[in-house]
Amino acid sequence: MSASTTNSSVFILTGFPGLDQYYPWFSIPFSSIYAMVFMGNCLVLHVIRTEPSLHEPMFYFLALLALTDLCMGLSTVHTVLGILWGLSQEVSLDACIAQTYFVHGLSCTESGVLLAMAFDRFTAICNPLRYRSILTNSRVIHFMVTIVLRSAVSILPVIIRLKFFHYCRPHVLSHSFCLHQDLLRLACSDIRFNSFYALALVICTLLLDAVLILISYVFILYTVLAIASREERLKSLQTCVSHLCAVLVFYIPIIGLTMVHRFGKHLSPLVHVLMGNIYILFPPLMNPIIYSVKTQQIRSRMKKWFSLKM
Repeated sequence: MSASTTNSSVFILTGFPGLDQYYPWFSIPFSSIYAMVFMGNCLVLHVIRTEPSLHEPMFYFLALLALTDLCMGLSTVHTVLGILWGLSQEVSLDACIAQTYFVHGLSCTESGVLLAMAFDRFTAICNPLRYRSILTNSRVIHFMVTIVLRSAVSILPVIIRLKFFHYCRPHVLSHSFCLHQDLLRLACSDIRFNSFYALALVICTLLLDAVLILISYVFILYTVLAIASREERLKSLQTCVSHLCAVLVFYIPIIGLTMVHRFGKHLSPLVHVLMGNIYILFPPLMNPIIYSVKTQQIRSRMKKWFSLKM
């Protein structure tokens, strides 16, 4: 490790502290989870692409969500499984910065997609007669491009600065993949811009998106409660179940990870690592399951597809 830590372009990923001897066993569930992430999201994308009845705004947003989750898995699989398989715990500075960019950028993208899906549900329930005229194909594409560009561009300033920092502390990262705050901890340069910008970015993206999603559901609930028929109320709410589950699956790990970093200084480093992996892998794993189980159109299409394969 000494040779690596003196080389300014190489960092050491900690992996799972104290569990080195169990890595062969850990690799089995982690490999299975990554396989399920890839297969589940690829299946959702395939079903939406091949089924004309799913070529609607809600499913276009779902396709972008699946693509985001797929890319999140691809961005971390090589370092996590590389550690568990005993291949390498080293990562170059450039590769680490690239991974940091994709991990944080994709999180921002997922938050934006969930907000767009909330707007879709808000429009469908609160303004159903104008749904088609409001969410036209061109407008949906505009929303999707804006979401991706917001994530890709807004995070660039802090990512670019990471390249020019002087890393004088031991180059040991506390996770099995690279994170912005982890690299800041090792830097001896002035990191105030990165710290303040990152906080502002979280407030203006993740927190603002969460508040807008909450507001949209307040209006949705108000509209649904005004419906006289109990059956119609339940039918309207059922169209939101999948999205609500996806929102909880995304934001609960973020809140948990934030609480651990903020108030869990006394906790074992292993807890921080496990929370980091839950934050990265739980949404990509659960979203295909949620939408396959809770969305009737996708569920029926998958049943039909698998019955033909059988």
